[in-house]
Amino acid sequence: MIAKQHLIFILYSLCASVFKVAGTKSKAKGSQGQFPITQNVTVVEGGAANMTCRVDYNDNTSLQWSNPAQQTLFFGDKKALRDNRIELVRASSQELTIRIGDVSLSDEGQYTCSLFTMPVKTTKAFLTVLGVPGRPEITGFTKPAMEGDVITLMCSTPGSKPAANIRWFRNDKEVQGTKELNATGKSFTVRSSLQFQVDRRDDGVAYTCSVEHVSLSNPYMTTEVLEVHYAPHLEITHSLIIPQEGQYFKLECVSIGNPIPEPVLWSKDGGELPDIERMIVEGRELTITTLNKTDNGTYRCEASNHLGTSSAEYILFVYAKDFPGPTTDPNALGQHGPDHALIGGVVAVVVFITLCLIIVLGRYLARHKGTYLTHEAKGAEDAPDADTAIINAEGNHVHAEEKKEYFI
Repeated sequence: MIAKQHLIFILYSLCASVFKVAGTKSKAKGSQGQFPITQNVTVVEGGAANMTCRVDYNDNTSLQWSNPAQQTLFFGDKKALRDNRIELVRASSQELTIRIGDVSLSDEGQYTCSLFTMPVKTTKAFLTVLGVPGRPEITGFTKPAMEGDVITLMCSTPGSKPAANIRWFRNDKEVQGTKELNATGKSFTVRSSLQFQVDRRDDGVAYTCSVEHVSLSNPYMTTEVLEVHYAPHLEITHSLIIPQEGQYFKLECVSIGNPIPEPVLWSKDGGELPDIERMIVEGRELTITTLNKTDNGTYRCEASNHLGTSSAEYILFVYAKDFPGPTTDPNALGQHGPDHALIGGVVAVVVFITLCLIIVLGRYLARHKGTYLTHEAKGAEDAPDADTAIINAEGNHVHAEEKKEYFI
């Protein structure tokens, strides 16, 4: 009886062991059939990157992170590499997350998460590091430029990855530059140049270099304001369209030039101003306090800078006080009014053509006037003597039914 009970216990133990082994094998088989799950990570240089590795289920099998050089960073919750930038975020049977701080371009590469089953299962995750471009700088321009000079503006930005994009703007309008790309290790130095001939319209114009990159939320910009020197140009403006005797009258010499052309010199009819008590010069303005007929003449202003000299003239005609005056400014007519010489030339041509037509028509009528003959006299004019002429004339008279007149 005792032997029988002992046999039953042995059989029960064997069955329990079989079931336990089968369960363990099934669980191990599930763990061995899976791979770790990871994700690629992109981070800006200087930032922090979280690298996460996880599994859906685990039987206390360890997870491990390794860097591109296959150096172990963390084995479970145990730190393996002495790098103060790398720290543990979470470690469990189903997840291993680490953080790499102050990421540099050298940290970029393929990282490996390993699940230590039999055999070991691994999954790769690529860490992409974006190189932030440096602040742009514009070079190649020395202030001031002279009108007509050919200048080159160069904008450069180092350290970008991938290569940054440079755009140029003239004030608010985009202009095209020439791009140059140089690789330095894993990053790029990007340059762009603008070459053009400057004129007075470029004075005070802002040229802006804009650097765009995926790592930047807003472009980096730098601006260069051009200074262009050019020769002066002068014009005279006046306070009255129709100046009359007794009026207050002002002329202003408006100058355009860089540097500003000065001083402004005033003259009248090629000489000095005749009446300095009534003719007051203040900077660019000439004021005549009370106009009279003696003020008639040509007034001239002149100014210069180191690039040249310019002048402008104004013809003053003072009208009588009670005279209504013309409806337009005499100076404006002289500059913009009808060209009397042209009108006179057109009239002369018309008269000449008319005279020519009259002469030709007269000659034509004179040449076709001819000899006036009656039909009866036709043929008699060629007779050798009077008797024959009479006979011929009578013959024609017999056959003629009507008398007709004609010209030969």
